[in-house]
This record gives sequence, structure tokens and C-alpha cells, in this order.
Amino acid sequence: MSATDLFSTLRGLSREDKLKVMEFLSRELETEETQDIAPLQAGATYHIWSPFNSHGAAQVLADLLETSEQND
Repeated sequence: MSATDLFSTLRGLSREDKLKVMEFLSRELETEETQDIAPLQAGATYHIWSPFNSHGAAQVLADLLETSEQND
């Protein structure tokens, strides 16, 4: 069935059925998109690094900036 035929058929559906089709298609797209990020699993918790409370890193950057300014 071509997209043109499908569109014609969809126009004949009731509002409720059109919403069901939209829901189905959005779930299909979601499934396809989640397969693209296969290493990640739905519902799993992943720890990420955050610069919050990274005072040591801030000091290293400040020292580098100071050294760079002294060399210029």
C-alpha cells in the first residue's frame, strides 16, 4: 500500500481511530529511536559527572589560567 492510499484510508477514519493511529505511530517511532541508543536501557539509572562541587578541578583551571597570563 502506498502512502497516498494510506492517507486516503486514514481520512475516512473516525477521530478516535485517527488518535489510535497517531499513538501507534508515535510508539513505533519511539521504539526505533530507543534502538539507536542500544547501550542504554529504559528505566535504568546512570551516573554522570557534574562540575558541581568540583573545587579541585576549578583550582587546576585557575592555576592554568594564571600560568598562561604570566607567560603572555
